[in-house]
Amino acid sequence: MRQPYLKTAGNCVMIVFGGMKMTKEGMHGQVGAMKEFFDRSTKVLDESDSGFAPKDGLFNVAQQVAHTAQTVEWFIEGAFAPGGFAMDFESLDKGVRAVSSLAAARAWMDRACASAHAAVEANSEEAWGAPLPSGPIMGGMPRFAIFGALTDHSAHHRGALTVYSRLIGKVPAMPYMDM
Repeated sequence: MRQPYLKTAGNCVMIVFGGMKMTKEGMHGQVGAMKEFFDRSTKVLDESDSGFAPKDGLFNVAQQVAHTAQTVEWFIEGAFAPGGFAMDFESLDKGVRAVSSLAAARAWMDRACASAHAAVEANSEEAWGAPLPSGPIMGGMPRFAIFGALTDHSAHHRGALTVYSRLIGKVPAMPYMDM
């Protein structure tokens, strides 16, 4: 696997990996867009919808948001943990299933995204270009690859939440346009 390297252009330093470039500005942009699209897609949901789940055993509305927030933290923490990503999914699931308030889940998402922005700033672009620890979760890929995974994961859950919205009888907003 080709190792990432730094490329400079004037006062701008970029990480290059297999033709991909990632700057701190790009990482901040991915977190910001992920959060904006998630919030826009789910803003039709309110606290009274917190406990709705289309079927027993599935995450309810609050838990879907909580799981998304938890996963933001999981990716950020795992990117720099010596052992890689935490794999105790049973404990992670218990933490999410304890959430019953959409407002609390949204607050968790706000904190998780703020922590992601802080992590971008706390680490150099060179550190973000270093490989993730070996393992089943993106092992050997550059750390900055987690931002694409975060975007994809949040899109999956905002999509599920738009289906939940329609099942409740609400019409979710389009994620890519403010209406």
